[in-house]
Amino acid sequence: MTYDANKSDIHDIERSRWAAVLVGIGAMAALDEIVFHQLLQWHHFFDFSTPAFGILSDGLLHAFELLAVVVGVFLLLELSQRGRLSVAWAKAGFFLGMGGFQLFDGLINHKILRLHQIRYGVDPLMYDLVWNAFAIGFLLIGAWFWRRARVLPAR
Repeated sequence: MTYDANKSDIHDIERSRWAAVLVGIGAMAALDEIVFHQLLQWHHFFDFSTPAFGILSDGLLHAFELLAVVVGVFLLLELSQRGRLSVAWAKAGFFLGMGGFQLFDGLINHKILRLHQIRYGVDPLMYDLVWNAFAIGFLLIGAWFWRRARVLPAR
């Protein structure tokens, strides 16, 4: 008998993954916003305008991250209550969401769109390398959980 990692009579694997991806995206965005935008005050989401617009852009990022976490958590709770949550796939989704957000922010927002840098007044190369290394680390953890979930019976 062959085990199909994407099918389960009991668990909703795809919804478990995607709900956790939302939570991972929201968690990473929150960590970024709290640490780098508020506590360290190194940058705003959009830096090239007035300080008031920078704060507004941070507020919009905060609303997005909160929405992602709330929607993801409610989806996970609903799956859990119906006994259809696949914890193994949700773990993979969470770390893939974190790493995906981090890498998107590091490459698209920082380098392509140039919405902001991690820190100003210094050479950003080391900050960018560390930022993207963490993103790749989260993605690798997510890939490890994905691989593990594929070989385990759905649970």
